[in-house]
Amino acid sequence: MKYFKPLLCIAMMLFTLLPVQATEEKKEGVDLQGILFGHIQDSYEWHIMDIGETPVVINLPVIVKSSTGWHVFSSSKFEHHADANGLRQGPYGLAIATEGDNEGKIVENGSPVFDISITKTVVVLFIDAILLLLCVLIPARWCRKHKIDDPAPKGFTGFMHMFIMYVYHDIIESILGKEAPKYAPYLLTCFFFIFIANVMGVMPFPPGGGNLTGNIACTLFLALCTFVITNVTGTKEYWKEIFWPDVPTWLKAPVPLMPFIELFGIFTKPLALMIRLFANMMAGHAIAISLTCLIFVMYGIHAAAGTAMIPVSVAMSIFMMLLEVLVCFIQAMVFTMLSAVFISLAHVHEHEAAVKE
Repeated sequence: MKYFKPLLCIAMMLFTLLPVQATEEKKEGVDLQGILFGHIQDSYEWHIMDIGETPVVINLPVIVKSSTGWHVFSSSKFEHHADANGLRQGPYGLAIATEGDNEGKIVENGSPVFDISITKTVVVLFIDAILLLLCVLIPARWCRKHKIDDPAPKGFTGFMHMFIMYVYHDIIESILGKEAPKYAPYLLTCFFFIFIANVMGVMPFPPGGGNLTGNIACTLFLALCTFVITNVTGTKEYWKEIFWPDVPTWLKAPVPLMPFIELFGIFTKPLALMIRLFANMMAGHAIAISLTCLIFVMYGIHAAAGTAMIPVSVAMSIFMMLLEVLVCFIQAMVFTMLSAVFISLAHVHEHEAAVKE
């Protein structure tokens, strides 16, 4: 089961791409590869659906600095289709590259420009942040207005109280012990932000549908936060065990073999956090979209085959979506738990090290 999702993802992608080449003449315009990666990748517009040949999109603001200065305009100014050079032409001599090294980026004369546009990923980030604030501020408002011996809240506030206390007691406090209150705000923020982002990514319609945690830039930032907190707050004994661990001297000098390994381990921990969350969420989206694309693939072979595939594909997609909801919770829990473990390992004290020996 450990390798089931990556293998299934690869199989679905290959199965999706191969029939397209064989039936290209029959199903012109059905770019299954574009559908798959178009949903996962970032973009300057939020595509919702197609009505006939007319795409329904939410155009987002473009903010760039080119050779002629700063420009702010709507992404609707770009052409919907690329020209012979693979460029979606736009105003001020700018264009969106659809192929090559700068694919998906705004370029000027073939070179990328300074870009701080509000893309789909940024919009999804704002939406998830607002939802996170609501999940925190609504229960906090109830707590300010009630005493500790008042009856427990009900509804959404009661659910959030239960959820927060579960994460705090069963994950954070069980790992960090007495230091749990100090790091609980960060770890709780990580858990609920990742969980909300994962669940919103599973939703197939706005305001969901954005694959935020399937964007490696987002998981990189979260991993860097854990990396900074872990190493900035680390104790002297933690750093001593890295640069001068309790091993035979010949492993430390003249060749610093063990210090190099320990120092290298500092960077592999956040790397594991980043890759684990990114790969699992991206693979889940890829599998769900690939299962839906099977309908179009089978229609390219024969209309009867496509019709027969509809109930099968829908059933498998629903099953994967339900499974993804469980994965959303598990991945948020794993990231929070591992972050707490890394922080705990950085707070080893001298008497604790002596006990370990």
